Amino acid sequence: MDAAVRVQIGGAKGDNMSRLLPITLAFSLILPAIAFAQTPAQSAVASSVVSSPPSIEVAKDTAGPSDNSEIALDPASLLPDLPSLSPSKATLVGGTLEKLDRVQDRVTLQVFGGGKMKIVFDPRTHIDRDGVPLSAAELRPGQRIYVDTVLDGSTVFARNIHLKSAAPTGESRGVIVSYRRGELTMRDQLSPHSVKVRLSPSTRIIKGDKNSSPSELVPGTLIAVKFGAQQDGHDLAQEVAILAVPGSSFTFAGEVINLDLRTGLLVLASSTDRKTYEIYLDQAAGTIDDNLRQGANVSVVARFDGDRYVARSVSISAQH
Repeated sequence: MDAAVRVQIGGAKGDNMSRLLPITLAFSLILPAIAFAQTPAQSAVASSVVSSPPSIEVAKDTAGPSDNSEIALDPASLLPDLPSLSPSKATLVGGTLEKLDRVQDRVTLQVFGGGKMKIVFDPRTHIDRDGVPLSAAELRPGQRIYVDTVLDGSTVFARNIHLKSAAPTGESRGVIVSYRRGELTMRDQLSPHSVKVRLSPSTRIIKGDKNSSPSELVPGTLIAVKFGAQQDGHDLAQEVAILAVPGSSFTFAGEVINLDLRTGLLVLASSTDRKTYEIYLDQAAGTIDDNLRQGANVSVVARFDGDRYVARSVSISAQH
């Protein structure tokens, strides 16, 4: 009985083993295949992990080093761009800055030659002193300035404002209207208004190459004035040259650079002092020659009548 049982048990075990054997063989074949299929992917992942470590890039500051002047916001940058200026030719005006309005960006200029002029400016206006750029904050009443002006609609606009660091000087030429108590009033040749200039004990008065006195400054006298500016902005004469007194005669020689027979005006470039003179022809006196023309070399004897030179005779030089 025991033998039979052992045989049966052994047979059962044998059957179990026989049933497990195919399963074992199947697993032995499947596992290597799975391992073989997974190995390349895992190897690739591992290789990727090993060969490509995470890269860390340091953010670069493209804005450059910190600069407070660049960080600060300019209020003007918030405004729309200003239109370009008119290409029209600028007119140079000189004078003393009488008033500065920083609210309306406007200056009131006491023009040498008489009168006042209101001129506006804005960020398009270039301001400089001896070529060095400045801001509008450098402008002060009492300064002598020179302004390149253009007409912007009905407004006089400053394209450029020039300041001089040296003592300002200028020159004017005209006829004396009056002189009293150290103040000379003259009619400038370039302006319809009268000009007032102060004289001081240091003002030099000359006539020709000799010194003269204030008693020679009589109405109708033609003078040339070199002037500067006092601290209070008034024009101060540094030198007054007496050019002609009423009734005096002069001889001019040179080339006719302009001739207007309708008005009787002859403009002569002097060959003596290289200056230009306007001489009026007296048609009643027979001073107009048929050969008188622009480009001719002439000799003119003229009389100063207190306002202008009037020709008494005109001689045309022979052409060589």
